Amino acid sequence: MINLHLAIQFFLQLAVILLFCRLVGAVASRFGQPQVVAEMIAGVLLGPSLFGLLWPETQSALFFWDKSQTLRDTQSYLFPASQLGLALYMFVVGMEFRVDIIRKKLKSSMAVSAAGMVAPFLLGAGLGWCFFHYTELFPKKTSLLEAMLFLGASMCITAFPMLARIIHFKKLNGTTMGTVAIGAGAVDDATAWCLLAVVLASFDNNWSHALWNIGGGISYVFVALALVRPLAKRFERFFLDGDTLSEAGLVVGLALMALGAWITDKIGLHAVFGAFVMGAAMPRGIVTRDLISRIQPLTVALLLPLFFTYSGLNTKIGLLNTGFLWLMCGAVLIAAILGKGVACWLAARATGVPNREALGIGVLMNARGLMELIIINIGLQRGVISEGLFATLVIMAVVTTLMASPIFELLVNKGFTQETDLDAPHLPSPTPTSR
Repeated sequence: MINLHLAIQFFLQLAVILLFCRLVGAVASRFGQPQVVAEMIAGVLLGPSLFGLLWPETQSALFFWDKSQTLRDTQSYLFPASQLGLALYMFVVGMEFRVDIIRKKLKSSMAVSAAGMVAPFLLGAGLGWCFFHYTELFPKKTSLLEAMLFLGASMCITAFPMLARIIHFKKLNGTTMGTVAIGAGAVDDATAWCLLAVVLASFDNNWSHALWNIGGGISYVFVALALVRPLAKRFERFFLDGDTLSEAGLVVGLALMALGAWITDKIGLHAVFGAFVMGAAMPRGIVTRDLISRIQPLTVALLLPLFFTYSGLNTKIGLLNTGFLWLMCGAVLIAAILGKGVACWLAARATGVPNREALGIGVLMNARGLMELIIINIGLQRGVISEGLFATLVIMAVVTTLMASPIFELLVNKGFTQETDLDAPHLPSPTPTSR
């Protein structure tokens, strides 16, 4: 009976989350922000930072309370649903990913990627050293090395899936700007995940875990691309019904996605990594076209907002209750912008990219968004960071993502003639109008 009540409570949560995300999205669209950015904001607003602050009893009744008063909360349903949405979303992003486009601008992509890793990592590691010695933003069981590595990795991250959506939203598919940003973002995120694996292995006091995480991740990529991809291509015809994907093909695709997510979670990497790589391994053409068209609408409309809300429920901005902590939050934000946005702009200019396009690359790379929320959620769940630092990093993720569209319009898009010198397909949009 308790489980039935919790399940029914989940439906109420779902209705509130979806409607509120759309309401915030309607407001955000007036400022040129895509729906996915609005969901980040909505998640924070539904958490203790606003909803819980103004109406704590109502917020608790909606997200934490059940009639039995057994302290079992309904987030136990919200979390797995949010993870499913996240994995499906990254599966779609993997199917849209094109290595051939990145090869055409490899030099600029690698330069921007290197700048977008080294500069923010050094700044983040420096802040980690300061926070460790002069604040209580890291728990006592977190070592200095772990603090520096984790904050450095958090600064390195780029909102890779969100980046793809913003590029589509701005109609930058196939341009030098969009291609360089996508290529650099992919490399940066892969590096940040490796750094996270090192942090978690150190936190568990077992460095063999880091070797297992990184080695297992490399092995998984090899098997997915060298074995699964050619096999999927070879047997593709068995899952087609004329010029469309059959129901059996849809089921097999979803099963492969789930298997990939499970494997990478088991080896110590996040499930989204496995889902993304499995998406990249799917045969291009009818298979990916129909998988995207069937998975994407429900995922982005129903499941993905749950992840942002779940993150918001763990964000307590009220924990930043002193001027000193807000000063530290400002330091994180400044370091994030200088390390990512400015460094990537300069790197793009150094490789011959025109200034307007280089500015656009810097602005796009500076958005942290979804991937930042993933990595800091892991840090919070594993006890590497405190709730106060979690709130600080959520603020940084939201602000840097909010900055992307208005600054892009102000500095880049005004008078910019889009150059489609690359033969890139138009990425499908998650929703017809807003993403």
